[in-house]
This record gives sequence, C-alpha cells and structure tokens, in this order.
Amino acid sequence: MPDAPQSWPSCLCHGLISFLGFLLLLVTFPISGWFALKIVPTYERMIVFRLGRIRTPQGPGMVLLLPFIDSFQRVDLRTRAFNVPPCKLASKDGAVLSVGADVQFRIWDPVLSVMTVKDLNTATRMTAQNAMTKALLKRPLREIQMEKLKISDQLLLEINDVTRAWGLEVDRVELAVEAVLQPPQDSPTGPNLDSTLQQLALHFLGGSMNSVAGGAPSPGPDTVEMVSEVEPPAPQVGARPSPKQPLAEGLLTALQPFLSEALVNQVGACYQFNVVLPSGTQSAYFLDLTTGQGRVGHGVPDGIPDVVVEMAEADLRALLCRELRPLGAYMSGRLKVKGDLAVAMKLEAVLRALK
Repeated sequence: MPDAPQSWPSCLCHGLISFLGFLLLLVTFPISGWFALKIVPTYERMIVFRLGRIRTPQGPGMVLLLPFIDSFQRVDLRTRAFNVPPCKLASKDGAVLSVGADVQFRIWDPVLSVMTVKDLNTATRMTAQNAMTKALLKRPLREIQMEKLKISDQLLLEINDVTRAWGLEVDRVELAVEAVLQPPQDSPTGPNLDSTLQQLALHFLGGSMNSVAGGAPSPGPDTVEMVSEVEPPAPQVGARPSPKQPLAEGLLTALQPFLSEALVNQVGACYQFNVVLPSGTQSAYFLDLTTGQGRVGHGVPDGIPDVVVEMAEADLRALLCRELRPLGAYMSGRLKVKGDLAVAMKLEAVLRALK
C-alpha cells in the first residue's frame, strides 16, 4: 500500500532526521549495534516504520534500525490454524445442531496484514463464523451431513473473498458437525435413535391405547388418538388390556402377534424396559429376540439384556402425545438407555414389522 507523495519540506525534514539518526548510530557504535541490528529468520518479515511512514518489508537476514526514529513489527509467514468454537445453528428444515470448523491460513502480503486490520486473528475467526452461519442456515440437515466437503470448499472461497484484502489467504476449511441437538421438524434425516424411539412410541403405545379404547382403528404414523377418560367405551372381548392397566401393558399386547423367527434372525438381541409408575414402584418388561420366535412379557428376561431402557410412565405418555421429544428426554436424563446404542437402533426392525 503506497504512501501519499511527500512535499519538499517534509522530504527535507525526513532526510535530515534520518541523517542525524545514522550519525548517532555511528558515534555510539558498537554499543548501539546491540540495539540497532535485528536478525530476521526466513519465515518472517519485518515491517519497519520510519518517522511513521512504512518501508519495504525487511528480511530475511540482518536488518539495521535507526535508534529513536524506527519502529518495527514482525510478521510470521508460516501456515497457522485456528478453530471456530462449536455454536448452535438452526438448519433450513428446523434442525438444531452444534457445528464448528477448523481453518488453516497464511499471510501472503505482510504489509497489508499490518496496515488493514488491527487484530488479524480475531477478524478472520469472526469472518469464518459468519460465513459458516450464513451457509448452513440455507441448507437442510441431510445436505449438511452428506456434503460437508462441498460446503467446506464454498466456505473457503467466501472467506478468501474477504481476507485477501487483508493480505491473508485461507488454505483449508474443515467443517465439523459436533452433534444434532434437535432433529428436523419437516422430515426425518434417516434412521437414528431419536426417530426410532419416537416411532416405536407411536406404534407400540398408540396401538395399546387404541386397544384400551376398544379396538378403534390405529391412527396414522403422524397422528395420535387420545381417549376421553370421562366416558370410556365398553371393553371388547379378547386379550386387550383394561383401561386401568399401566400404559406399558398395552405394549406387550400390541407386540405379541408380530413376533417371528425372521424378526429374531434380523434383530438377535434382548431388551429390558423399566417403567417407573406414579406410585414410585418400577415395573420391568422384556423383549427377547434371541431364540425361537421371540418372547415378550412382564418381568426381567432370563439372561442379561443387551439394552436396558428406563423412564417414567408419565414421560412415556408424554412421548406418545408428542409433548416430549425422545432426544430431549435422552439428553436430560429422563430417558436412560444402557447398553450398545447400535443394538438399540435394531428396534427399527421391530418397527418395520409392525407396519
């Protein structure tokens, strides 16, 4: 960035003061040499201001500074990196996710890096965070997860459009999706623990409540049909539970007809469900899909379960009514899953058998 041309009186004063500085340096040499001579390594450049005016970048090697009239600033030309701390963002389809990024950059023009921005690191970090926020707000969760490399390349171009004027160039941007705090509201992104638990609650418990209601048609996957407790319909003949039964009892009745050897071969795991009743007592139920056609019943399984799911009956009802999201219940500790989450995901096969 060239300075404005000086007038002849200014040039005269500048030359006179510089000459006096050289003279002082020679008179006090070699003592002044300890302070006036600076060593600049290959990976650095020294920006020198003489009487407030910038000079050509100095280095590498030995640089002579005039005492009292020269000031300097070192600029590191090596590639450096910083991380954009994870922040909560909302995607286009309503999902809430925690996203960060790793950024590598280097300075290609030391003069611009000193003259244009006071705090280069902070300005670059804020630019990267703003570009990341704008890019992710326009995309659904599935696109963010599947096209991270493409989004990272786009962020690289957008950040460089701003930082090149500062003498800085970004070499690499790596987007990092730390966690999905809330699934999308419009459409699911694929099988995950949250969608599996939500759909199981709708199918299992929805079926059980319809059984309590007297065999009414099962609601669709996106609706829940509640029954008035003031005038309950008359119970039907069969193995359906009574209205006074715990809510989880309907789960056993709804699931029993769907057990098969094919389901056992596909899942091959044992599950235990601990439901805490309003009275404070805990009821245990099991789903054993390890042998034969599978078994479901009240109590604990014969062997050690692969996955144990524990929650209160009130939270179970809230899941059914969609007043509580499974992911929120899981992260807050109201829904506890002990065991391998990959095995818990196999409950999706049970869900498909019910469809």
